[in-house]
Amino acid sequence: MEDIFVPGFVIVTLFIGLPWLILHYMTKWKTAPTLTSNDEALLDELYQLARRLEDRMETVERLVASDNPDFRHHRQLADGTSTAPSPLDELEQLKASRARR
Repeated sequence: MEDIFVPGFVIVTLFIGLPWLILHYMTKWKTAPTLTSNDEALLDELYQLARRLEDRMETVERLVASDNPDFRHHRQLADGTSTAPSPLDELEQLKASRARR
C-alpha cells in the first residue's frame, strides 16, 4: 500500500499542487496595488520639496558658518550617513578664522 501511496502523492504534488501554488501567487502579484499616476506625481512633488529644503538648509549653514568660524555642521541623513564638511571646507574655515584674528 505504501508503495502506491508515496509515488501517487509525489505525482499529485508535482502536477496539481505546485502549478496551483505558482498560479495562485501569480494572480496575487497581478492584483496587487501599483503606483497610479497620482501617486507618481505626489512622489515627484515630495522629491522636489525635499531638494528645495536641502538647498535651504545648505544656505542657512553657509550663512551661519560665515558668521561663526567655529561652526561645524554635521547633519545626519536618512540613510545614516553624515554630511560632515569636507577637509577643504575645514581648511577654508581655518584660513578665514586666522585672517580675522
